[in-house]
Amino acid sequence: MAALTTGTKAPEFELKTLDGKRFTLRDELAGRAVVLAFFKVSCPTCQYTFPFLERIHKAYGDKNVKLLGVSQNDAKETAAFARQFGVTFPILLDETEKYPVSNAYGLTNVPTIFWIAQNGEIELSSVGWMKKDFEAIAGKMAEAEKIAPVLMFKPGEDIRDFRAG
Repeated sequence: MAALTTGTKAPEFELKTLDGKRFTLRDELAGRAVVLAFFKVSCPTCQYTFPFLERIHKAYGDKNVKLLGVSQNDAKETAAFARQFGVTFPILLDETEKYPVSNAYGLTNVPTIFWIAQNGEIELSSVGWMKKDFEAIAGKMAEAEKIAPVLMFKPGEDIRDFRAG
């Protein structure tokens, strides 16, 4: 099964955050859109992508859109990943053997990113690293936060257009 596509209703779920708090999608969507970025700590494309997601988080905050990582690893490995790649946005743990949330969202590869509107509908679905999808997420974040878009890539940075997950 392929990852859920645009226009699909996002499956409801409950997971714990890296710091042990309870998170439910329904509760979060009551106040804002949600971006879920699924990953595995050993995935080279995830390691490439997450510092750029951190740039989005730092540039736009989380007043009207909540950016969350969803790890397929245990808390210890996930915390080490967050430290190594400078991730400060919240991370959820989908660490059981069967990965119930990852499977509900139809993941075949990581990273996989979903933009979920407040009505629970998936507005963007992206697998692997796609520069155009990253730029679309950054643009939607700026629009949602009602601020001017921020330059996400530094002058002279060699940014790939695509990298498979």
